[in-house]
Amino acid sequence: MSVVPKDDPKVAEAPKSRVLDTAELDRMAMHFVGNLNRYRENIVIPKGNGPVKIKTNEEKLIETAVESCAFKSAMACVMGYGLGAALGLFSASVNPNMADPFANEKKQTAREVLREMRGTTHSYAKNFALIGAVFSVVECTIESQRGVTDWRNGTYAGGITGGLIGLRAGIKAGIIGGLGFAAFSTAIDYYMHMR
Repeated sequence: MSVVPKDDPKVAEAPKSRVLDTAELDRMAMHFVGNLNRYRENIVIPKGNGPVKIKTNEEKLIETAVESCAFKSAMACVMGYGLGAALGLFSASVNPNMADPFANEKKQTAREVLREMRGTTHSYAKNFALIGAVFSVVECTIESQRGVTDWRNGTYAGGITGGLIGLRAGIKAGIIGGLGFAAFSTAIDYYMHMR
């Protein structure tokens, strides 16, 4: 006779006490949690005081296009051209190169005056458009590389842009132009973000 008791097959087959089995738990979880299908990849909820609206795919597409470096640089170029044209027109209107009306010299005709004004306006507009485009491209590149949007991006971009513009006149002018443009860009960023 053996000392070890024999296992009773009826006791081993007895079900373990369990309230819910795995299939029922899965059905309950799906009922309370819901399915895992996502209807949108990115839900962007804007922060604001008004009602919250979920952006459509078209709105997100337009927002992405407007925030791209190419669009920013193109807008800076166009707006710089407009600002330069306005300043050039003002500068040409107060230009002292006009002939003295009381002198016996040949007087300028209206066509000559308009031609001179057009040349000055176009020159200012081209310069401002170039500065705006270069600054915007450099700032966007720095922002993309750093991955941070803060005042340093504008300062670095101003230094690089001022240095590039000043290099046409020499190294010393490039350094002074970079420092001056960086200081100006920092002051503008401070004013725009702190008011």
